[in-house]
Amino acid sequence: MAWMIYGANGYTGRLIAEEAAARGLEPVLAGRRVSAVAPLATALGLDHRVFGLDDPDEVARGVQGMSVVLHCAGPFAATSRPMLRACAEAGAHYLDITGEIGVFEAVFQQDPALRRAGIAAIPGVGFDIVPTDAMAARLGAALPTADRLELAFVGLGGGVSKGTAKTTVEGLPKGGAARIDGRIKAVPTAWKTREVRLGDTRRLVVSIPWGDVSTAWYSTGIPNITVYSAFPPAAIRTLQATRGLTGLLGWAPIQAGLKALVDARVDGPDASRRASGVSHVWGRAEDAEGHWVEGQLTAPEGYRFTVLSALAAVERVLSEPPEPGAHTPSQAFGGDFALGIEGVSVEPLTRG
Repeated sequence: MAWMIYGANGYTGRLIAEEAAARGLEPVLAGRRVSAVAPLATALGLDHRVFGLDDPDEVARGVQGMSVVLHCAGPFAATSRPMLRACAEAGAHYLDITGEIGVFEAVFQQDPALRRAGIAAIPGVGFDIVPTDAMAARLGAALPTADRLELAFVGLGGGVSKGTAKTTVEGLPKGGAARIDGRIKAVPTAWKTREVRLGDTRRLVVSIPWGDVSTAWYSTGIPNITVYSAFPPAAIRTLQATRGLTGLLGWAPIQAGLKALVDARVDGPDASRRASGVSHVWGRAEDAEGHWVEGQLTAPEGYRFTVLSALAAVERVLSEPPEPGAHTPSQAFGGDFALGIEGVSVEPLTRG
């Protein structure tokens, strides 16, 4: 069955394409610019297509004949909707590597239409959000009465790509987000801090608007969800200092300047950093009676993990597609999906 990587010439899309070719897989590589996509496809011995996402008819033609599309072209807030629409029209299952709360919510709002179209849509099959979603599903299954879930992660030895950095810049004016009593609510930037054990080290973590604020509710039904990431104390203070600047940070010239800075200074981790880096995930679920369960998960560096998990997800959908509709990774493939990915290990859960 034919499948496609759209955005194959981007930082993460290229890594996935190279790994796929090394495994003897034959995705069709696609993107907006022939000058970027064609040389990569030629170098890897793969077919390619070139089309943008602005014209619905062009997108529909571009994905025609595909069984699965792995969408890797961000910012997903702008690109997910036209690609998902085209996949529904073409009968192609949709996967992406987003981490954006708004994108997850938009995909899940399309669940009835996706069911009618007979396709599965599984956003977030990369580091955003497979390991944290696995932790959420594991904790939810261990404590079905839980009404509060906290997740935290740290990536060590890696870095970020231009695309990830620009998505972060675009999110600065929005502040933070958490799920409170079942609803996603805006909260101040760096709303909460706490210390947790990530790996062998206790680290200060700060709340961020990570994708699980959306998806962990679908995976577990837990109504109160906060996600944290580890930052140095000075960086946390800087984040907190931006709370009164959200309007200014959304001003077009400021956004353009910050993105220009990203273009000048951000390249993404190189091969050695991707190979040597490591990620740690922590989670804790509690219920109203004071019962709790806590867990730890270790995974490869985030971009390396994304390559492995995205390809694992594509192979699962090609061989045994989930029921039509919108799914989180753990809903689509089971709570143990992440545990089958190379380099992932978990500690036994602790309870109290």
